[in-house]
Amino acid sequence: MLLSLTLILFCGFALGGIMQKLKLPALLGMMMTGIILGPFVLNLIDASILEISADLRQIALIVILIRAGLALDLKDLKKVGRPAVLMCFVPATMEMAAVTIFGPMLFGISYLEAAIMGAVLAAVSPAVVVPRMLNLIKNGYGVKKGIPQLIMAGASVDDVYVIVLFTSFTGMYQGQAFNTAGLLKVPVSIVLGLALGILCGLIIVRLFRKIHMRDTVKILILMGTAFLFVSLESEIKEAVPLSGLLAVMALGGTIYRQYGNLAKRLSVKYEKVWIGAELLLFVLVGAAVDVRSLASVGAAAAALIAIALAFRMVGVALCLVKTKLNRKERLFTAISYLPKATVQAAIGGIPLALGIPAGNMILTVAVVAILITAPVGAIGADLTYKKLLEKNDGDDGRK
Repeated sequence: MLLSLTLILFCGFALGGIMQKLKLPALLGMMMTGIILGPFVLNLIDASILEISADLRQIALIVILIRAGLALDLKDLKKVGRPAVLMCFVPATMEMAAVTIFGPMLFGISYLEAAIMGAVLAAVSPAVVVPRMLNLIKNGYGVKKGIPQLIMAGASVDDVYVIVLFTSFTGMYQGQAFNTAGLLKVPVSIVLGLALGILCGLIIVRLFRKIHMRDTVKILILMGTAFLFVSLESEIKEAVPLSGLLAVMALGGTIYRQYGNLAKRLSVKYEKVWIGAELLLFVLVGAAVDVRSLASVGAAAAALIAIALAFRMVGVALCLVKTKLNRKERLFTAISYLPKATVQAAIGGIPLALGIPAGNMILTVAVVAILITAPVGAIGADLTYKKLLEKNDGDDGRK
């Protein structure tokens, strides 16, 4: 395990640095590290690390969502209003519809299998999107109109919606009826997640004000609370729908609202924690990629993903109708909403494990989606934000 971690650190930072020198996102080099060191190429990552890969990726995602919450001004999000709600499900729905329509034409699969594939592909990746939006907030780009806040919030809820539909579609394939009641879990899980995060945030702020402790201890308390949220979601999901990741963001957002100076200090510390968490996350995402299966469906998969992304961008455009955003800002929002990575790596292999005939094809298309959209979305956002968004001079995004 120690040798594997050494290789991950050295190779991941080296390839990430090379990508940055080439004006490409470091995450591309990190994913390449995972692919090369992973079980499908050199097989140099210890099995004990791969066994807990999903948990390690979850921890990294929690780190970035806490950091997002600590920079999220809820007042700015309220100003955005209706588009913030629509961004949570309209783009994903459009993308799923595209895959369901065109999947059978390109791959000869059933419409239900195509719907499952669409649910796997439709989730946007907070791990790719959120760090970039935090950078915009830090530098004051698009903050006045709440663009980074809109994208961060939508990317987090989008995942909840897609995973509920994925569960319903796979259940249908196993002979169960479509669980309409399951769709009601989406708003319930959102509301309960927000309520839990806000309540715990208020309690923690009160604790931090009354008891003096080092910021490092506060970081660990927030991490432990966030782990508890995600664990609670897993334990009670059969009885009560709850979005643990939304609770994590709401926790950070409440601290920002109630104790702004502390939120700024903790956000800086989490920015440092994210350096290691990001490396681990994207290397392990890359390690889950089976490049051997790409040759068989690569061209058709790329075509389907291009169609699906076009539908997603139309969905984003529909969400932003009658808003104050100009054409450039709407284009940036659509570009930023493209990347896929964490959810696809997490659920892409489930259809195959369930014995669905198109399972291997679904996994392969998910792999292609990660390899195409993660760098394209990241590069697109990085290269265009200065040209497409207004900079609020003298405003670092915190009021």
